[in-house]
Amino acid sequence: MENKRKILTWDEYFISMAHLSGMRSKDPNTQVGAVIVDEKNRIVSIGYNGMPRGCYDDQFPWEREGGFLDTKYAFVVHAELNAILNSSRPVEGCTIYVSLFPCNECAKAIIQSGIKAIIYESDKYADTESVMASKKMLLNAGVALKQLDFTVSVDVDVTKNG
Repeated sequence: MENKRKILTWDEYFISMAHLSGMRSKDPNTQVGAVIVDEKNRIVSIGYNGMPRGCYDDQFPWEREGGFLDTKYAFVVHAELNAILNSSRPVEGCTIYVSLFPCNECAKAIIQSGIKAIIYESDKYADTESVMASKKMLLNAGVALKQLDFTVSVDVDVTKNG
């Protein structure tokens, strides 16, 4: 019997891409990525958490504590919303892969855009009111939720040849 090479499942592939996208985030504490995929496993859009287009990262706060206008929370666009807004086509019927379970504001955008499923990895804020509200809305709207238990280890040679 022939040994077959282990390949990534679609879920592993797309959650890995969400992690890669999150690496673009300049947030010093939380890097979140999102990938929207259609029913044929084609990527429709990608996003990560960051400042709105045209707003310079170094002119806004990245703090987590302090007055509302002194923190990132007043300004950052989350990965899910960025992926929805950056899509060049409607995302209705698609699945979104996200490295961190969506907050209530992103849940609203996911529901309104017609995304049918969320596949996520971390649910570290499950006990917060924001995530509890998010789950209540998503389940009520019939959006499927699936948590992945996933870790990928990849050896990559990043040295240049020649």
